[in-house]
Amino acid sequence: MLFKGSRDLIPLYALYALLFAEHGLNTAQISSLLALWSVTAFVLEVPSGAWADTVSRRGLLILSGALVLGAFTLWTVAPSYLGFAIGFVLWGVSSALESGTFEALIYDDLVARGEPAAYPRIMGYARAAAEGAVVVAILAATPLYAWGGYALVGWSSVAIAALHVLVAVSLPSAPRAASVDDLTDDAPDAVATVPGHPVVPGDGRAPVVAAGRSGVLTRYVTMLRTGVGEAVRVRRVRNGVLLGSLLFGITAYDEYFALLAQSAGAPTVVVPLLVGLTVVGSLTGSLLAGRTARLSARTIAAAVAVGGALFIGGALIAGLATDRPDAVYLLTGIGFTAIGIGYGVVLNAEVVAESRLQDAIEGPARATVTSVSGLLSEVVSLVIFGFVALATIRLSMATTLALLGLVMLAIAALTPAWLPRRAEVVEQA
Repeated sequence: MLFKGSRDLIPLYALYALLFAEHGLNTAQISSLLALWSVTAFVLEVPSGAWADTVSRRGLLILSGALVLGAFTLWTVAPSYLGFAIGFVLWGVSSALESGTFEALIYDDLVARGEPAAYPRIMGYARAAAEGAVVVAILAATPLYAWGGYALVGWSSVAIAALHVLVAVSLPSAPRAASVDDLTDDAPDAVATVPGHPVVPGDGRAPVVAAGRSGVLTRYVTMLRTGVGEAVRVRRVRNGVLLGSLLFGITAYDEYFALLAQSAGAPTVVVPLLVGLTVVGSLTGSLLAGRTARLSARTIAAAVAVGGALFIGGALIAGLATDRPDAVYLLTGIGFTAIGIGYGVVLNAEVVAESRLQDAIEGPARATVTSVSGLLSEVVSLVIFGFVALATIRLSMATTLALLGLVMLAIAALTPAWLPRRAEVVEQA
């Protein structure tokens, strides 16, 4: 929780777009910086996951923290387009290194302790810590800016990023469930598995890894091929990857909550409070993941369907305030409460789906498989952004978000078939 919380407790998150504008960047330049950041993380997502399966995962997380520290330091000491661009590249590389690596490290550490069932609860707490840290950081940005301008906001962010590196150093260095070097030419049919998840060689459930000792590059390529192969060929892993990416990717709609509140006529001072209702929902959903992790796929699917219906209704109710300024507080309050509940249900299901995916992974390339899911989540998010950009040309923000709620209903319909079974059931498959 400290690792995730300290990573997102960055006051600059609330003001970096204004920082760029303050130093003369126009909207096109700022957009190009955001695109550079996104593309960097996107391109490196899966390759970095394979690297995490090849070398020390804790070492990569320390490096990831150091890169974020470098990015915010550069923004503070060299606030220019070039400085911002280099900082975003560093941040993008850092995000790619962290994505999938942290989840794989925690899961393998829990397996080594004989406590894999604790994974959804721990990851739910970690997700809640990250979301709570973002709220605290955003709230802290206002007094920090009032006291010391962008300089104090920047150096405060640098200090917290340095703390994050120290937290990364304290992470466990879990023993590998298996590695490429564990397989030898004398056992060509050996399959790398996670303890507690036995696999019969040749049963088609996990890819066979090439044997023999080799250089780091060869091991890296092997891990990359093994992880991607498992994500593509093993049905329950493939389904878990797809479902997790859909559930997480669809939450890109949270970028538009403030715009929905504004378009509904809510005063600017009230907008953060309305968005805060959705944060309460997401925090609650994340915290409850440990309790819902053992529910059946049909129950989780039903919950996502109810969440989708609440999301649709909440968006439409909030949109009604556009023509009812006398009831703006009532309608937006009800609407955003419903949206927050739906949002929390989806995030809860996403944590459960991700934990079931970890249970389903049988090969040694755990971080690579998880990164494939992260990559597809980015694709879904980009599709959401493109859809909103086009839909809002003719439709209101409320209607546009309601249409995205229909996608939640479609995901609910896929959940019974795509959500991997619990670990105990998988062992009997």
